[in-house]
Amino acid sequence: MPACLVGLVVVLPPLYLALRALGSGSDAWELVFRWRGLQTLLRTLTLAGAVTCAATLLAVPLAWLTLRTDLPARRVWAVLTILPLVIPSYVAGLVMVVALGPRGMLQRALEGPLGIQRLPDIQGFTGAWLTLTFLTFPYVLLTVRAALERLDPSLEEVSRSAGYGPWATFRRVVLPLLRPSIAAGGLLVALYTLNDFGAVSLLRYETFTWAIYLQYDTALDRTLGAGLSLVLMGLALALVVGEALTRGRSRYYRAGAGAARAATRLRLGGWRWPAAGFCAGVVLISLVLPVGVLGYWAMRTGAPWELLAGGPSPLWSAARNSVYVSGIAAAATVLAALPVAVLTVRYPGRMSVLLERLTYLGFALPGITIALALVFFGANYTPFLYQSLGLLVIAYLVLFLPAAVGAARASLLQVGPNLEQAARSLGRTPLGVFTSVTLPLVRPGLVAGAALVFLLTMKELPATLILGPIGFRTLATSIWGAASEALYARAAVAALLLVLVSAVPMAFLVSRERAAETRL
Repeated sequence: MPACLVGLVVVLPPLYLALRALGSGSDAWELVFRWRGLQTLLRTLTLAGAVTCAATLLAVPLAWLTLRTDLPARRVWAVLTILPLVIPSYVAGLVMVVALGPRGMLQRALEGPLGIQRLPDIQGFTGAWLTLTFLTFPYVLLTVRAALERLDPSLEEVSRSAGYGPWATFRRVVLPLLRPSIAAGGLLVALYTLNDFGAVSLLRYETFTWAIYLQYDTALDRTLGAGLSLVLMGLALALVVGEALTRGRSRYYRAGAGAARAATRLRLGGWRWPAAGFCAGVVLISLVLPVGVLGYWAMRTGAPWELLAGGPSPLWSAARNSVYVSGIAAAATVLAALPVAVLTVRYPGRMSVLLERLTYLGFALPGITIALALVFFGANYTPFLYQSLGLLVIAYLVLFLPAAVGAARASLLQVGPNLEQAARSLGRTPLGVFTSVTLPLVRPGLVAGAALVFLLTMKELPATLILGPIGFRTLATSIWGAASEALYARAAVAALLLVLVSAVPMAFLVSRERAAETRL
């Protein structure tokens, strides 16, 4: 019943879109299936595929290096490689244009000593691909790290004792067992790319989401935008089905008896510093470059700290609001994801599969579509929720539920049902088994899911602008408002504060994971 209730909430926006699209007759579908519409669709799919592949190639080695090796300062890299999630795509796209564009900061720095007059144009597919890759690889990183923490180290030890080296063991043993977590993270990357508007618009790469936003922003009749949103939702469903096909019918938990323990860390030897250089390069591009450019803009004002000092600063108030609503959204979303994950893994069937697929619909739809659907629902059926924080939290839950479901499901797959059956044979109730046995074992996945939802909520803009109560400002809306008024220094300070505020709870979550690993 809780899983069905979650599915009912998630299905509200698609129902709204269907009602809108049906009112347009055949106009919406004629627009979609024109030649230009098909070209835009192909560009969108190409970008989503390229970003997903590149993000996976970055995330899997990073997860393995920070968990299973003697990488120098691996705990620091574990935190820094996750922080790019806090950077909004519109900020990253603008940083990419300003820093690496034809007349950007890099070109001006090289013009004097080298005489370079113009750099290659970063806009288009290349810029969008690079920007979204370095923004989204932490999705895969978090889910893979959670799976690695639950992986039975004896499987690797048996492989090593059979004569296989570290690389062969990773390729033959570890990588197949990580397939559910890689697929779950890759699905989130693909859906994020389908949904992104900020980066692709600033970098001039026309995607399907761009067309949807143009319909909502410029057209008086929103039925065409609803039709385009339904097509985007169909793409999301196709991706979800493809991810399900990659799971197969394999088991990912230990079937026999054994004791949980930490894995032996692999000594990298002469590869320690090249591995650290790889981590440093990823952090430099994904985190240091955006933060450095924002810091440069902030310092150009001469006194950026005046925006934060003295009295109840609006930015500090926005930061408190961001942390408050993000914490509520993270807790609510994880609680909603738990019954869906348990139903899917422990009670597979048509109903459970359908409910799991439904949870991914919101993540593929633009935030403005979700917000307008909930405005329609709240104004007509639940006026007590309209213009309230509760409706905004529901919007966050619909948008970011897949982040929690994917992480929870990947961890639950690695918990053998024989452990739960043994607890039941000792007289425990189903609820007692879940709280005392299952929940502690899937805690890394739940922490990863909560961290994802928290960070996504911190930077969410369209839903917050539309559904936020009157006078309720977050750091994301502060950044957008300052940038809209050409107050770039204020926008830069707010963006830096967003990164700082988000880094503190992320560091806390990662330190708790490391403490749990040390106790194990």
